[in-house]
Amino acid sequence: MPRALMILLLLAAAPAVVYGHGLGSDQAPPISFEGMDVTIRTEITPSDITAGQFEDANIGIRFFDERTDANLRDVTYRVEIYRSQDLLARDLFYDTDGELNVEVRPVPSCSADALWKCTTTYGETHPIAGALFARGEGRPIIEGPIFDKGGLYNIRVDIEGASSPRTLVSQPLSFETFVSVAQDQDFLIRTAEAQEVPVTVKTYYDDVTSLEYSDSDDSITFEMPFDWDPEYISQVQVVHEEVRIPKDFAPYAPGSSFEGYVNGVKVASRALLLDPYSSDDANILHFLVTNSELERINGILGPGNHASGSMEFRLVPTPEAGLESAEFYLVDVQSGERAGSNVSLSWDASAPSPVPVSISFRDDAGSLIRDAKYAYFLMDRDGNTVQSGGDDPADPGIEAVEGIDVQPLPIRPGGPYRLDVWLLGQGLDLDQARAGIGSALLEAGPRAEQLPGWIKVNAGLWGSGQIGDETFVSAIQYLMRENIISVPPGSAPASQAEAIPGWVRSNAQLWADGQIDDATFAAGLQWLVSNGIIDAS
Repeated sequence: MPRALMILLLLAAAPAVVYGHGLGSDQAPPISFEGMDVTIRTEITPSDITAGQFEDANIGIRFFDERTDANLRDVTYRVEIYRSQDLLARDLFYDTDGELNVEVRPVPSCSADALWKCTTTYGETHPIAGALFARGEGRPIIEGPIFDKGGLYNIRVDIEGASSPRTLVSQPLSFETFVSVAQDQDFLIRTAEAQEVPVTVKTYYDDVTSLEYSDSDDSITFEMPFDWDPEYISQVQVVHEEVRIPKDFAPYAPGSSFEGYVNGVKVASRALLLDPYSSDDANILHFLVTNSELERINGILGPGNHASGSMEFRLVPTPEAGLESAEFYLVDVQSGERAGSNVSLSWDASAPSPVPVSISFRDDAGSLIRDAKYAYFLMDRDGNTVQSGGDDPADPGIEAVEGIDVQPLPIRPGGPYRLDVWLLGQGLDLDQARAGIGSALLEAGPRAEQLPGWIKVNAGLWGSGQIGDETFVSAIQYLMRENIISVPPGSAPASQAEAIPGWVRSNAQLWADGQIDDATFAAGLQWLVSNGIIDAS
């Protein structure tokens, strides 16, 4: 099946609503109710907030039928908010359209023996439902120790009435959702050479209680409170911790690779993600410890870990890797135009197969596309698919919560391999505004030579319309025959009916002017071959 047709089928098969957890949103499993599959979706706005850096936020709670994506009306909600199993707020709310919005105003420094005693809720009360009324643009307000600290917040919702303020359900429908709030904690580590290095931990779960540096292996260790009870872990979708370390600190400089440990157990490659792109000054490392990884760690450590009450993270630089990288933009499947999204790849060319390949998604402004879902196909030099992921029509897409993921790919010397990456959408609704496809060549070995200078002159002339398509295509075919540009495996036969898209001409001009690099320009040419627009023979 052609790749373009496959991706269209995947997008068509993708459900309108998806159960899952993001940074600031979550959707509970559905419950059967009066011939419907009803559920709750919770979202905080802004979606990625940091404690102490905002004055108010919005909690949006939507009650709807998952089959039809239609809201239920005239709903009475009992909402409870918890952090680390401590109750922070509890009250009744009512709205007419099935979309409840509540304003939250954080108030720190609660000195009461129970945090909920420091919370106040107020607003208009509905005369019949007896609950705080979310009327039109008006929102009830919760003021208290909520979102004042980073962590995982559990928002429990009981639906007590629907279809009328007077109509109560025979038994409340109960849902649990989780949202994350970040908190920055700053530390200063001192090396044996008396160097002072600032390190920031952005925690999305709980306070980090200590951070230590070891000169012997340049490792950084920190810990925080955590409940390892299996029943509690079954409810935790992900534990997210982010470590920012200056790039000029040699052990953590660009090009370094790392191993991560939780309570002494080495985590899977997908649980430790390196982001060298978002900051000019710092490398950012994400621990994303999923529910399955938490259960695996618990299984290895046994019952003695259940009552430990602590999660210890350890970050260890490994010997310098021969890191390779590639960057390319994604193209809308239907229009052939740029989709406004880009992919960065990095991998250790010297690593044994399977090679962990980091895949990160960014918009044109350079920001990570969080809560992304994607699919990929890896093909060998003969065009055979040797591995794929996210291409199950019944459950399409791999989640990249932070916009970064790692896939172990069977890359061996003797490539090249072609990697097709397909961004299916973003968020729980699988928003396809930046959906698109793109390709890159991966090799276990040194990179290809730089493109010769004369082709840059040709590209500028073609981009400005001073030479025709035929002359430009002939030059590209020469580069491919001479193996200066690798021919992507699995390339489609050329079709004379296909015109070169306008974005390729624009890229040629940008490259000639020095505004994009060789790899980006070459990736566009390889896309032309892959899609049968240029004949590589």
